[in-house]
Amino acid sequence: MGGLTVTGTGDPFAFDLITMGRIGVDLYPLTTGVPLAEAETFGKFLGGSPANVAVAAARLGRRVAVITRTGADPFGGYLRSELRGFGVDDRWATEVAGLPTPITFCEIFPPDRFPLYFYRLPKAPDLEIAPEEVDLEAVRAARVFWMTGTGLSEEPSRAATLAALEARARTGTTVFDLDWRPMLWREKPGPYYERALAWATVAVGNTEECEIATGESDPYAAARALLAAGVELAVVKRGPEGVLAVHRDGTAAEVPPVPVQVVNGLGAGDAFGGALCHGLLAGWPVERVMRYANAAGAIVASRLACSTAMPFPHEVEEVVGRAGGV
Repeated sequence: MGGLTVTGTGDPFAFDLITMGRIGVDLYPLTTGVPLAEAETFGKFLGGSPANVAVAAARLGRRVAVITRTGADPFGGYLRSELRGFGVDDRWATEVAGLPTPITFCEIFPPDRFPLYFYRLPKAPDLEIAPEEVDLEAVRAARVFWMTGTGLSEEPSRAATLAALEARARTGTTVFDLDWRPMLWREKPGPYYERALAWATVAVGNTEECEIATGESDPYAAARALLAAGVELAVVKRGPEGVLAVHRDGTAAEVPPVPVQVVNGLGAGDAFGGALCHGLLAGWPVERVMRYANAAGAIVASRLACSTAMPFPHEVEEVVGRAGGV
């Protein structure tokens, strides 16, 4: 009970997962507990939630691609090279002339303070994805399609994201990562979130993101509101209280967090997302999917980076086993 049946077109060349949206370069201080003003050395990593979700799923053995755009600059080349190195197909990671590849800095103050500083001006290239540039046939054929709230924040990305959702017409599994980044919005997200939820089959977000999408602060009330908006599975990430998943068939799973010494919590949600897609593709029951995704997120929270920290299957299975999962 409570599993989603992930179907596709039967095309043997279809991707297991296509993600769409944000990409950039993450620059993290190599010493934790140091403010940016005092940091002297930084690590450079592929970043951006949809890109990291793609990497996470690829690490778990899935055939994955990402639809995004970078600047026509050395950082853009670096990101495409990283995608390929992680096993993510970069055919739809195209360049935009005249716009720089975004950079994101963070400060690392474990266990729970990781301020982010986005440098996405004058405009991020990944918001320049236009509807006519999206391979709608490939999007429709993918077993899982993953899009984000940030992709709805500006045109033409908004129209392209909605076009991709409508082209899928709720075939297979369509995941809406609520991904609320208030600093990236100039208007109220409500109407656009509502339209996207009508086409999605899965919604996933933390308690704040679910409240933005539904107006409900209680996790169970938010999950019910997401189901009422059209999805089949609502996933509410509750931080130290674990994760709540509620399926339209009435199945509910509350899974506690995996205890871990947190180094950097920023990539945990992306690891969770990639593992969520992996579990849905495998056809597992909801509780098993959540335990597996929790374990993947915990592993990345215990490491400094995001993309390079994404775990392999044996690592996740070991943590699930230690935590008493199935």
